[in-house]
Amino acid sequence: MARHVQFSAVRGATGFSRGAHAGTVVDDSARLRPARADEADSSSSPSSSPSSSPSSSPSTSRWASDAVEVPFPATEAILSWHAITPPGTWIELELSARIADGSWSAWFVLARWAERDDAPGGVRRTSVPGQRDTDASVHADTFVAAEGRAFTAYRLRATFARGDDARADASLVMVGAMVSTIDDPTPGSQPARDRHGNGHGHDGVDRGGARGLALDVPRFSQQLHRGARLELGGGGEAWCSPTSTAMVLGFWGRLPSEQALAGIEAPNGDPQVVWAADGCYDHGYAGTGNWSFNAAFAARNGLESFVTRLRSLDEAERFIAAGIPLVASVAFTRDELPEAGYVTEGHLLVIAGFTVDGDVVVNDPAAPENAAVRRSYPRAAFERAWLRSAGGSGGVVYVMRPADVPLPAAPGEERNW
Repeated sequence: MARHVQFSAVRGATGFSRGAHAGTVVDDSARLRPARADEADSSSSPSSSPSSSPSSSPSTSRWASDAVEVPFPATEAILSWHAITPPGTWIELELSARIADGSWSAWFVLARWAERDDAPGGVRRTSVPGQRDTDASVHADTFVAAEGRAFTAYRLRATFARGDDARADASLVMVGAMVSTIDDPTPGSQPARDRHGNGHGHDGVDRGGARGLALDVPRFSQQLHRGARLELGGGGEAWCSPTSTAMVLGFWGRLPSEQALAGIEAPNGDPQVVWAADGCYDHGYAGTGNWSFNAAFAARNGLESFVTRLRSLDEAERFIAAGIPLVASVAFTRDELPEAGYVTEGHLLVIAGFTVDGDVVVNDPAAPENAAVRRSYPRAAFERAWLRSAGGSGGVVYVMRPADVPLPAAPGEERNW
């Protein structure tokens, strides 16, 4: 199996100063934001975008990155970002890819993001379905190159918008992309779209000292919320992703206070899960399983967060050894992982550690109650269910940790974190 992954992000004054500015500036906090009237002359420069945007959201506050070169022919891209969007503001994030023949694709919208989507004059937080042409298509959170149209570079674009009643502008702390190509031996492999949120490990491999280490991640069951908040998917199996995100936020002490959660209706407890489902919901996808939205929600709640693909559980062990739990996307039949007791075409859970023998210790929100969330699954079977792209995620994880907790060293020249 060929597995190529690269993650790259733009952040800070140095990163955002590059690219094409049109009505945007980098402020004293190293955030990208719309320019005020007295800053417009110095911030604006002609856009050099390779093609026009399919977006219908007009704005003079827009920034486009320089081209990011990809060292392999890539077939997919997933964005990550940290945005601050006061009530009534939002950010639209797009990607354009340079095909191997040198031509640039159209701009594809990967998100219209707002922390809250109930403010007057704002937009509903959403991905944009129905985008497709001869170069590529968008599947919720994933840009997918058309057959024979792999790309060798990409650009990102951020457009800032606000309603008439908004009192402040949105700003962008970080934006990045994970690009990848995964050649499964299974014919006709396609990325999994239904996520119920709508061979490594050989002796001698440096696993980072994670054997026998299990992080004390809080345990939440999505099943406690079955039938809750129908406008957000109705809890139960639809909420595996925000439930997993809430567990990791809880591990890092980033959940709201009891007082802040007091107004959230949660008859069976754990209003933190309802809070997370509300903050991650994608109106276009009609679910809470948008990978990018979950990472962006965690970023807005105090964690440096991004979506990437790992190549093996050996790489996952590096994160556990560094004290960083991971949210992983898996898919399996009953025969493939009988220990789970269920089947899934796409499910999110938390990798919390490893047994002494190397099996995977997880917090699985599919458990019927909180006390049953902590489980262990056989290493080889779990790795297959997680890594394959034919009907699976190809090794997708959410990486979420405070800024003062360093990432482990990334192996190889193709850096996937």
